[in-house]
Amino acid sequence: MFIQTESTPNPATLKFLPGQTVLDAGTADFPSADAAGKSPLATRLFAVEGVTGVFFGTDFVTITKADGVDWDVIKPALLGAIMEHFQSGQPVMEGENLSSGHAEHSGEDAEIVSQIKELLDTRVRPAVAQDGGDIVFHGFERGVVYLHMQGACAGCPSSTLTLKMGIENLLRHYIPEVVEVRPVAA
Repeated sequence: MFIQTESTPNPATLKFLPGQTVLDAGTADFPSADAAGKSPLATRLFAVEGVTGVFFGTDFVTITKADGVDWDVIKPALLGAIMEHFQSGQPVMEGENLSSGHAEHSGEDAEIVSQIKELLDTRVRPAVAQDGGDIVFHGFERGVVYLHMQGACAGCPSSTLTLKMGIENLLRHYIPEVVEVRPVAA
């Protein structure tokens, strides 16, 4: 098994490509070791000292490290943990019930929210997945779209620029009711 790695715009995050499917659909975000309970792979990765976040896409694993930890020190252990997991035959997730990741929204803005989610799914999420992250809808209130950034996008130095110049401009162009986009914490 050969696992490729790619840098991301976030220097604290590295993207690992195991050359096989990680998740059949959707994404899974583990911002802490406590959140990793339903994933044998995430649990194994958090066992490596210095890991502060794990994120799964369809064909990649994004790992975030603590400040002061050197990639050259922990990367071999992470590669070994990913390889061991896939060779063990264990599932990546136990009791998979993955959704689109988007928060539910109903009410008078339901049609606008549907358009926002459609643009996120078709234009935004494929692009940020290339960088090892995901951006999901969190809410819409009085013209403001709230988005949750995951994986490499969480804490990335360029995420504010991506949010404001990229996503906000895109949504405002297609949906006149959108006036601003703001990030939210988990």
